[in-house]
Amino acid sequence: MCSEKMNRVGLGVVFFLLCLSATFPRGFSAANQPPPKTKTAQTKKIVSSAVFPIDGNVYPLGYYSVSLNIGNPPKVFDLDIDSGSDLAWVQCDAPCTGCTKPRESLYKPHSNLLHCVDPLCSALHSHNKHPCKSPTEQCDYEIEYADHGSSLGVLVVDNFQLKLSNGSTLGPRLAFGCGYNQKYAGPGAPPPTAGVLGLGNGKASILSQLTQMGLTRNVVGHCLSSRGGGFLFFGDDFVPSSGVAWTPITHDSLDKHYTSGPAELYFGGKPAGVKGLEVIFDSGSSYTYFNSATYKAVINLVKTSLKGKPLKDAADDKSLPICWKGNQAFKSIQDAKNFFTPLALSFTNAKNVQLQLPPEAYLIVSKYGNACLGILNGAEVGLGNFNIIGDISLQEKMVIYDNEKRQIGWGPANCDRLPKS
Repeated sequence: MCSEKMNRVGLGVVFFLLCLSATFPRGFSAANQPPPKTKTAQTKKIVSSAVFPIDGNVYPLGYYSVSLNIGNPPKVFDLDIDSGSDLAWVQCDAPCTGCTKPRESLYKPHSNLLHCVDPLCSALHSHNKHPCKSPTEQCDYEIEYADHGSSLGVLVVDNFQLKLSNGSTLGPRLAFGCGYNQKYAGPGAPPPTAGVLGLGNGKASILSQLTQMGLTRNVVGHCLSSRGGGFLFFGDDFVPSSGVAWTPITHDSLDKHYTSGPAELYFGGKPAGVKGLEVIFDSGSSYTYFNSATYKAVINLVKTSLKGKPLKDAADDKSLPICWKGNQAFKSIQDAKNFFTPLALSFTNAKNVQLQLPPEAYLIVSKYGNACLGILNGAEVGLGNFNIIGDISLQEKMVIYDNEKRQIGWGPANCDRLPKS
């Protein structure tokens, strides 16, 4: 759900709208589906973890994705990983409007719709007192993301093939969205992925369902490599016993994304005079977004620090809003980073724990060889006062969302190699 190929604006960060009027096209309506017999049998409880390799990069792709095996027999679907929302969905052959995959690569429902009587449907529609006219109706959803892309569909239940760190191979039946009407925002090409894997802690998330079944702890994490790829994990087996900085998840944080704060901005190791920032950690955003006042402060600080250095504005480079060119084209961030000053966010409710943002955590080198600022003005894309830490600032760190202890952690890690339990 990218607004542009190289510039996603946080998936599911702001909006989660539920639509109750949608029905499957002819042949897939609730009337043609048998009502549920009983609740799906629980998988044998065996608490463990699962780790998955991921693909993608911040630039030029603008997303990271994971491939999951869904169905029986299993079919591979590549899903955009998004800690800014909780619903998982795939493009659905029902038939599909706005799908980007060829029809043979779409998910095909097979009398496996989730019905309104299911508790997961009630949880999904928690803000609606009367989500369904009948318990046997299909459970519809509509999710709209902060970049104004959206997916409309129905919840289904199917097997997910999982290899756990204790050696077990399981195929739990999990609920997810079968999206038959997708809309994409922005002028760029729609994303090549088949859907979205929401990592939030709503009851309808894959993580919450696995936890409810007793298969994993309610912990999820990712490690995004600046060289591309990385890994994603469910459960706590891969969480380091030391070297992780932790900050509490804000108590009033919505359960569909991860917010912490207040945080104070530092520039070059010194307070920048910007305090009280509430921050969302969002793997569904390519770049980092600050509210208008904070963004202007960062721009002033960076530009002031560059005075007298051999860099010039590269106004003709439209890769991002602000780019600089050197005396010769930069080949990598390593060539450019020494001209720039480190940033940091200090979380004042966690004994001044800091999230370090060195230049490589807020710059890209464009295809033109210029250094471009990967911190953007959230107000210009409708984020209001939200501050989002996106993929560019989450690279080369293991980032852990611990929903049991209600805290977010991060620490240095080798994201190029899958961890061993």
